Amino acid sequence: MEPDNSSAVSIVIPTHSEKRWASLSRTIASALNQTLPADEVVVVVDHNPSMAARVKQEFTGVTVLENAYARGASGNRNTGAFHTRTPFIAFLDDDTVASPAWLAEQVVPFEDPAVVGTGGGIIPAWEGPRPTWWPDELLWAVGVSYTGMPTSTSPIRNVWSANMIVRRDAFLAVGGFRTGFGKLGDQNRPEDTELCLRMSAVNNGHWVYVPHATIDHEVPAARSTFGFLIKRCYAEGRGKVQMAAFMPKDQELGTEKDYLRRTLPRAVARNLGQAGTGQGMVHAARAGAVVAAVFAAAFGGGVETVAGIFESNTAASPDTAA
Repeated sequence: MEPDNSSAVSIVIPTHSEKRWASLSRTIASALNQTLPADEVVVVVDHNPSMAARVKQEFTGVTVLENAYARGASGNRNTGAFHTRTPFIAFLDDDTVASPAWLAEQVVPFEDPAVVGTGGGIIPAWEGPRPTWWPDELLWAVGVSYTGMPTSTSPIRNVWSANMIVRRDAFLAVGGFRTGFGKLGDQNRPEDTELCLRMSAVNNGHWVYVPHATIDHEVPAARSTFGFLIKRCYAEGRGKVQMAAFMPKDQELGTEKDYLRRTLPRAVARNLGQAGTGQGMVHAARAGAVVAAVFAAAFGGGVETVAGIFESNTAASPDTAA
């Protein structure tokens, strides 16, 4: 009798720099030690042939590929995903460690054929002490779960590619991640959110968030500063405007609007209230961080909007050169 592969999952791990060798090693180990064994673990190296050779030499039990597309995380992930043949494809970043039952718990919602993808909880693994001024509502800036997300298994608009499982046919139907749009250098555009929106449009499918299917995500000390937070929020503002350009005109960024109208004002009010009752200036600092983050994101969005208008006008102008 042929084995039942209807629930088989492959895991894709993109990587790019040997500076992350230690963390990549931990990621691979966690992928290979799941209670639900993956059909295949694929490590994709982003235009770094010497690193690809080293991965092949030092790790057994994994498939090693090199990015077949332009440099960047989106093409890297697509290379691995298009190689796989299982009904489901899981993604982990190279600075994460999956809990042993992560895969087993996160595939459960796929029993519903309308589910096109799932995501799980992401726990911060701070390199040093967590900044006391950093509010839980802004933890998304370091790529981890934040206050405002569901606390039980629930439908959700989008998840993050650091902890994501997709239904293969829906992923292929939209062509995978949008190459040239993801994270590269100082650019930090929401390629995972953009993918989720396109996949949800396939036969009116939806995503499910499984908070107890957790991974740990490393947070380097360099990302624990106020300067990083502001830079990240500015980039997010620009990225969301860029993403909106790909969306249908009648599709709004409702999740972002609710976050701005409800979650963040509550965070400011709560922390100011706690500061006013003598519970410490740390709460005032948290409220200030939220306000600064909103302004940084708004400024980034404004810069990208103006840049888009300028580019459109330039493209529409007739060539007056002699």
